[in-house]
Amino acid sequence: MVLGALGALLDMEEDLAVEGTAADGEEALRLVESLAPDVLLTDIEMPGMTGLEVAAEIRRRGLSTRVVVLTTFARGGYLRRALDAGAAGYLLKDAPSASLAAAIRSVHAGGRAIDPELAADAWGESDPLTDRERQVLRLAGDGLANAEIASRLHLSDGTVRNYLSEAIGKLGVTNRVAAARLARERGWL
Repeated sequence: MVLGALGALLDMEEDLAVEGTAADGEEALRLVESLAPDVLLTDIEMPGMTGLEVAAEIRRRGLSTRVVVLTTFARGGYLRRALDAGAAGYLLKDAPSASLAAAIRSVHAGGRAIDPELAADAWGESDPLTDRERQVLRLAGDGLANAEIASRLHLSDGTVRNYLSEAIGKLGVTNRVAAARLARERGWL
């Protein structure tokens, strides 16, 4: 419902056209490859690939589509990760529709569009986790056992234990649940 409403809202703008919509990250990436839109509007949390993973993959493949993240995650850690992944915009879902349209226009013109309050927060505490530690910790936080994480990420059980141990140590907590919770709160997962 939200996806359809957002598409209809943007289609009402005279100079904007919604070329396609996707319910998950993999579909979004397929549409970007086939339709080559100027701008992709994505959320962070999506089934399959996250919006940040889609943005990183667009950049890795050298596609010209620019990415704007529209999310509820008002955390500097997410903004930093979005920018690192190649996003040119980062806005909150409670922003007025006119601001969203203006942000898309700005990003299309080669600029950036970033929520100003989040921009200040993003220069705070930096994310100490590596990409692999983040992947392992995200799955552990979802309740998967080490063997399940190892199977999913094609790692050994010992390697999973090592990544979890490193993440726990870096975050200064006592267990994987606390590490996942803290990392999510700070926008690092």
